[in-house]
Amino acid sequence: MENLEFQTLGKYEVVKRIGRGAAGVVYRARDVDDDTPVALKVTDAQPGGGDRIGTLRYNQFLNEARASAVLEHDNIIKTYEVGEAQGLVYLAMEYVPEARTLDEFCSPDTLLPLEEVVQISLKCAAALDYAHRSGVVHRDIKPRNILLTKDGEVKVADFGIALVTGVDAADTQDQARVGSPLYLSPEQITGRTVTGQSDIFSLGVLMYELLTGRHPFMAELIPAISHNITHKQYVPIRELRRDVPPALERIVDRALKKLPAGRYRTGLDMAGDLNLIFDHIKLEQDGFGNREHFKRIRDLSFFASFPEPEIWEVLNASHWQEFEPGTQIITEGEFGDSFHILVSGEVRVKKGDTQIDVLEKGACFGEIGFVTRKKRMASIIAKNKVTVMEIRAPLIERISVGCQLRFHKAFIDTMSERLLRSMEMNSKPAA
Repeated sequence: MENLEFQTLGKYEVVKRIGRGAAGVVYRARDVDDDTPVALKVTDAQPGGGDRIGTLRYNQFLNEARASAVLEHDNIIKTYEVGEAQGLVYLAMEYVPEARTLDEFCSPDTLLPLEEVVQISLKCAAALDYAHRSGVVHRDIKPRNILLTKDGEVKVADFGIALVTGVDAADTQDQARVGSPLYLSPEQITGRTVTGQSDIFSLGVLMYELLTGRHPFMAELIPAISHNITHKQYVPIRELRRDVPPALERIVDRALKKLPAGRYRTGLDMAGDLNLIFDHIKLEQDGFGNREHFKRIRDLSFFASFPEPEIWEVLNASHWQEFEPGTQIITEGEFGDSFHILVSGEVRVKKGDTQIDVLEKGACFGEIGFVTRKKRMASIIAKNKVTVMEIRAPLIERISVGCQLRFHKAFIDTMSERLLRSMEMNSKPAA
């Protein structure tokens, strides 16, 4: 065993010193009761005595303990115990062997694949959403505070300067401007109220770095960085990396809005959008790519007025399905909120036992359920092998406003054509 300041601390056998943070030294240790490996963060700092730095470190340590005590999430480092022994205060935390920080992947020559960036960001957003709903704002999201395990799992770490709401913590929580200058939100810089949306901004900065290898607001001096964060626009991601999908660029743009009102309201909202783009990228990498889907729908009448970027938006908010002949796609009387566009093949429309129509490639069905979310008024059955593009109402709410307006206009036009078609058929004289 290496020469250590102490061999044991409480019930922990200290194995190796592995690092130092702002508030304490971190050791790899072992719980002698059950042989669990732990990371032991230890501080010898004490409050008072005229040592302002020591008091600050001690307060950060206690603050991390307070924040960790209310958080239990797969993507947040777990805290097992807060204790005191030999005049030292310690945190026994989850030990992550062979973990790397995201610092390693923020340079142009070490960038991760798009799919991994989206997956990491999605898990960070979900973890932050959980923390925010638990009353904890991290306030120091940056590459060094996100760990990537050897299995590719994400762990958010270091809640030393977190803002914990709903508890009497004024003695340990610094309400002033805190955090790493490169990752501060505009409201942290200007001293305005800090909420979970501040963490979303910092996550947006991190995503920009992971995607481009550049910091969006970099400058030589900290005051200039602060000015850029609060006032300047960054270089658009797709000018630096053309393979980034426009929808992913929009997610980062929204996270980086100067005013909180323009950002995602919650981490869950951001995670929802990231989940959509993750599915899109994964499909492309699996060979069942959306490029082929795009080619198949761009000439359909529904998309006649859509510019290509907006077709991609709708495509990314859709789910593709194939049905064999005779398969019932929609059942009369069931509830549903999805709208379908027939990409290939034909379907029968039946009300009860009566066939009332046959729809061909380019036609739409499911409009009533999509609008009202009430019971379906007819059944849809595949006449031959068909491919349909299913669009659910909640997903359309996530696309850009301009695309939503164009989508709803096309939707209304489709319903109008269906109504006219129905009136014409009903007006024909019986044979």
